[in-house]
Amino acid sequence: MLKEKLKAVWFWHGRWICRVFCILFFRVRSYGRENVPDKGAFILVSNHQSYLDPIFCVGPLKRPSGFVARDSLFSNWFFRLLISSMNTMPVKLGEADISAMRKIIGKLKKGEGVCLFPEGTRTHDGKIAPLKPGFGLLCRRGGAAVVPVVIDGAFECWPRHKKLFSPGSISVCYGKPISAEQAKNMGDKKLAELLTNTLRQMQTNCRVKQGKKPYDY
Repeated sequence: MLKEKLKAVWFWHGRWICRVFCILFFRVRSYGRENVPDKGAFILVSNHQSYLDPIFCVGPLKRPSGFVARDSLFSNWFFRLLISSMNTMPVKLGEADISAMRKIIGKLKKGEGVCLFPEGTRTHDGKIAPLKPGFGLLCRRGGAAVVPVVIDGAFECWPRHKKLFSPGSISVCYGKPISAEQAKNMGDKKLAELLTNTLRQMQTNCRVKQGKKPYDY
């Protein structure tokens, strides 16, 4: 019990540290936060532009959210301790990780939130790759609403070929949620295709509003 309380305290302190970090180095603007449910399970399905995406994705929200990261990031003991304390769960890529799926579904059944990046890896060119359909099972089993999230600007600040980030402007847009019932009635492939198209359209709208050239899909 004491361990869980200490973990919760550290989690909230960590959130504030991340917010201060963003204030110091980035101009983060968020839109559509009202689309994230006030209660009940939810999954944030986001594009993946940089290592800092988890911070950008959940930082503007009041509700806490867990994360999923590839198991190789847990190989370093210090980094493993750090990301584990921030509700991050390891998952094995390229295979059906039943243990990880059960943990995620368990969190969702408790009415919690989980942040996913179903592209599977950071973008090479800023574009949104087709989402991998595995998260559909989590939606059905966890009874979770799905909130599409687009992060724009992070690729310019920290593309995957650079070792360090550069300060800049970040936009985070939260789209209209897909209810748990709607997600349940869709097949995995159809849900992934719908969200891929939704994220791309949201990204286009976001870039046009900022006077940026939209990506050509």
